Amino acid sequence: MTEPALDLPFDAETIVAGLRAWVECESPTFDAAAVARMMDLAARDLALLGAQVEVIPGRMGYGPCVRASFPHSDRGRVPGVLVMGHLDTVHPVGTIGTLAWKREGNRVYGPGIFDMKGGNFIALEAIRQLLRAGIATKRPVTVLFTPDEEVGSPSTRDLIEAEASRHAIVLVPEPARPDGGVVTGRYAIARFNLRAVGKPSHAGARLADGRSAIREMCRQVVAIEAMTSDDVTYSVGVIHGGQWVNCVATYCDAESLSMAKRQADLDEAVEKMLALRPTGNDVQLIVTRGVTRPVWEPDEKVMALYATARGIANRIGFDITSQSSGGGSDGNFTGAMGITTLDGLGVGGAGAHTLEEHITVESLVPRAKLLAGLLQVV
Repeated sequence: MTEPALDLPFDAETIVAGLRAWVECESPTFDAAAVARMMDLAARDLALLGAQVEVIPGRMGYGPCVRASFPHSDRGRVPGVLVMGHLDTVHPVGTIGTLAWKREGNRVYGPGIFDMKGGNFIALEAIRQLLRAGIATKRPVTVLFTPDEEVGSPSTRDLIEAEASRHAIVLVPEPARPDGGVVTGRYAIARFNLRAVGKPSHAGARLADGRSAIREMCRQVVAIEAMTSDDVTYSVGVIHGGQWVNCVATYCDAESLSMAKRQADLDEAVEKMLALRPTGNDVQLIVTRGVTRPVWEPDEKVMALYATARGIANRIGFDITSQSSGGGSDGNFTGAMGITTLDGLGVGGAGAHTLEEHITVESLVPRAKLLAGLLQVV
């Protein structure tokens, strides 16, 4: 099949200009109102493309989702392609003051620009160019934007899986791999919430009477991270404890993350975490399991889709590798369901989740063409 999508007039400067509004609309996961503003912006852009747009109310304190269905002669008769991405970021509102939108040569900086507003935006640009040129996609196309991927998608996993089950293929424009490759599998991930409970006392007058929950949690953090091996990682990324410096802390809370290439290894890690015990009889430790992402291992259909993508990339003028990746995405869910999923289709860049987050301008047009080519033929 010829691919006129590869000859579409994508323009990097136009993409950069359009992306700015998305990046400057800050949307941290835990600020539902901010995420809703970002969803409104995306919904408007989708409506301008001619999609039937639905805003699905949020739950569990998170923002809403946006689902957009594009007209197609086979809609309702054949399973379609789902383009899926998240619009929440890890950067709190106000980060734009520190990580301001700026361009330095080939790089453009901003909160969430790499993970993953840039990828989402070029997916819409690919659809826009196809529609403008009158190029039909092989299958009906639906876009789903979600609000809570950065915390494991606790409020949307059921929606993601239900929507994906109605589609033949899922394309995820998460950031490209450092070498420009795409993702054909992802590691399993489990999160845990920990609480240490101590005994309060006056830290100045009666220090010896108290038992510090902070001290207990510190001991646990060292022990947890020491369990890291080649098969499973253990890390503690959030910790809160105490209220007054002159009071021995009664409570200390932490969040831990474990990641494994194989589901069996993660299952063993879960058992180890839930089996943790306090270091002494005068303190308590409570461990509860949080959200998890199942391992996604590539099958023949996934690798065939990758081969199609690689062929398109080669015709554009670049190559892409395939790899399983750490760092979860909603592709974990759809891939684990057996739905043919290709992830990491987004833009090039670096610094995700940091104040150096940026994309590379030179990646925009090739990656947008890759998405357009896939939408045309798969």
